[in-house]
Amino acid sequence: MRRKVSQSLRDALVGEMGNLRAFAVSLCGDKERADDLVQETLFKAWNHLDSFKEGTNLKAWLFTILRNTYFSERRKRKREVEDADGMYAAKLATRPEQHGHMDMQDFRGALVRLPDDQREALVLVGAAGFSYEEAADICGCAVGTIKSRVNRARNRLADMLGLDAEAEPEDIGAVSKTA
Repeated sequence: MRRKVSQSLRDALVGEMGNLRAFAVSLCGDKERADDLVQETLFKAWNHLDSFKEGTNLKAWLFTILRNTYFSERRKRKREVEDADGMYAAKLATRPEQHGHMDMQDFRGALVRLPDDQREALVLVGAAGFSYEEAADICGCAVGTIKSRVNRARNRLADMLGLDAEAEPEDIGAVSKTA
């Protein structure tokens, strides 16, 4: 429950408006913005009068509220970008997630249709990050065999996915790294 506000405290709040406005103008340099700051300060003060002790320095309390309000809004505005015409927001558009999901489903479907030896070589080199030499040791075959299997797997995947294997070899390898 709120305490009853004395008439003298109400009068003192109204009496400080001129000083608050002068301080607000000195902070922000804009009369309209200063009026908004004073209004916000008085609103906050009125809503929190129960935390003010009569007999203490009302002016200092109000100036502290105004100052804190100003700097809080200033910090907030630093993180905001003015975008009245929507040009900035238009640049932030991203591709819908479902395309990536569908591409991944297509890739996984094509990957399982590869012969076991090609799939194994591609996964070891493309997804697990092993060198050709390490993959050859794991598979128990020659390095040239692994290179051949990876190359055939990439070409076959590109064909199944409708990609140009010659133009986009790194895209095909990048897709296989997510498998």
